[in-house]
Amino acid sequence: MALKFTTSYIEDTVSLFTNYKRLADEAIRRLPDEQLNQVLDPEMNSIALIVKHMAGNMRSRWTDFLNSDGEKPDRHRDMEFCEAPATREALMHLWDEGWATLFAALGALTDDDLTRTVTIRGEAHSVLQAINRQLAHYSYHCGQIVFLAKHLCSQDWESLSVPRNRSAEFNQRVASGEASQR
Repeated sequence: MALKFTTSYIEDTVSLFTNYKRLADEAIRRLPDEQLNQVLDPEMNSIALIVKHMAGNMRSRWTDFLNSDGEKPDRHRDMEFCEAPATREALMHLWDEGWATLFAALGALTDDDLTRTVTIRGEAHSVLQAINRQLAHYSYHCGQIVFLAKHLCSQDWESLSVPRNRSAEFNQRVASGEASQR
C-alpha cells in the first residue's frame, strides 16, 4: 500500500480495501483450479467458498448502501457456503462483481456522509461504522484466503510482502526505489 498523506477517511478506506483485494487476488492467482476447492479439514471453507461468501456479502451490503438494509431479502447466506462456482472464471466473475459494487458505493460517498445512518440486519450504524464493519470482515477473509493459498503452495510460496529473513534486503530495495513499501 502506497503511503500518501490524506485526511479523507473514504480515500484511506478505498486504499485499504484495494490492498486486501490485491493480496487475495495474488494468492488466488498462484493456485491451480483444483486447489481453489481444497480444504484442510471438514469444518473449513475452501477459498472458492470464501470468495463466494464475500461476493454475496458485498452485493448485499453495498447495493443501495445508503437507502436499504445491508442484508437484502434475496440474499441466502447459508447457500454461499455450498457448491462453489464450477469454474475459476465464474468464481472470479462473482468476486470482481462484488468488489465493483463495493468500490462504486464508496466512490459515491463523501466524508459528509460518514455520520449518516444505515442499517444492517435492522441494526442502525453510522456510515463510518458500517464501513469499518465491512473492512474488518473482508480483511479477515482475505487473510484466510492468503493463509490457505500459502499452505497449499507450501515451499513454492512466494511472499506477498517482505520475504522471511529478508527484511534488510527489502528495506534497501525500498530505499533505492526498486521496491514499493508494503
